[in-house]
Amino acid sequence: MLSVNELRKSYGSTKALDGVSFDMKPGEIFGLLGPNGAGKTTTIRISLGIIEPDSGTVLFGGKPLTIEMKDSLAYLPEERGLYRKSKVIDVLIYFGGLRNIPPVEARERATRWLKKLELSAVSNRKVDELSKGMQQKVQFISCLLHEPELLILDEPFSGLDPVNQIVMKDIIREMKSQGKTIIFSTHQMEQAEKLCDRICLINEGKVILYGSLGEIKRNHGDDAIHMEFEGDSSNLKELENMATMEVYENYAELRTKEGISRQEFLRKAISLVDVTKFSVEEASLNSIFIEAVRGGKNGGRDVA
Repeated sequence: MLSVNELRKSYGSTKALDGVSFDMKPGEIFGLLGPNGAGKTTTIRISLGIIEPDSGTVLFGGKPLTIEMKDSLAYLPEERGLYRKSKVIDVLIYFGGLRNIPPVEARERATRWLKKLELSAVSNRKVDELSKGMQQKVQFISCLLHEPELLILDEPFSGLDPVNQIVMKDIIREMKSQGKTIIFSTHQMEQAEKLCDRICLINEGKVILYGSLGEIKRNHGDDAIHMEFEGDSSNLKELENMATMEVYENYAELRTKEGISRQEFLRKAISLVDVTKFSVEEASLNSIFIEAVRGGKNGGRDVA
C-alpha cells in the first residue's frame, strides 16, 4: 500500500527526518508514533506531496503518488481547517465538491455521517458555534465523504471526550473491516496500543522501533510490575533497585533490576503505601516508548 524509503528532510541545521523507512500493508491500522517534534507530521506531509524531501522516496502500490491516486486518500491534520463562519452542512458539501461529489450526493453523505456521529442537531449551525470536540468530528466527516482507501489521521482524538473517542475508534475499526488502510499518527501510546496492528516509532527524525505490537513487546518489553495503591505517591521514590519506574497518582508501572525478587519489592512497597492491586504483566507500549526514547537498553531500529 505505502512504502517510505530513506526519507531525509532538514530545515536549516535541524534534521527533521534522518533516513526514515517503513512499509504499510493493505487493510491494517498502522501507528506512526513518537513524541512531539519527532518528525511524524513531516513524514505525512512528504508522503502526501505537500512538501518535498531532501532525498528518499514514497511509493503507493509501488508507484510515485499521482493526482489520480490522491482521490483515494484522505488526511485529517492535527490543526483544524474548517470555515468557521459557515454552516456545518455547507462546509461538508463544499469539501465533498473538492472530491468531485455532486452537491445532492454530498448532502446525503454528510447527513448520514452527521447522524452516525450524533451531530444532526448542529447541521445548520456555524462551525465556530461548536465545541472543539464537535469541530473535530466534523473535520473527520469531511475526510470520509469520498470513501478513501487510505486514511491518514494525525492526532485524531484531539479535543474529544472519552465517549466520542470510543465513537471514532469504532468507525476506524469499521473502516478496517471494510479493507481500508489507516495511518494513525499520535504520541498517545495507550490509544495506539488499543488500535494498531503494527507501529513505527520515530524519535529525533529516526526510526527506533518498527514492527507488530506483539513482536515489539516480546523483543523490548520485559514483564513489568503493575501496582495500584493509596497513599502518597512520592513515598515510592524510596524504592531501590528499580530499572524503570513510572509513578502516577494512584498507579505505578515498574521493573526491578536483575536479581531483585518481586516478593522483596512488594514487602518494601507495602511499607511505603497501601497496595490495593499487584500484578506482573507484559510491559505497556507506553513504558516501551519511554525507555526507547530515553535511549534504554533496547534502543535502535528493530524491523519485525
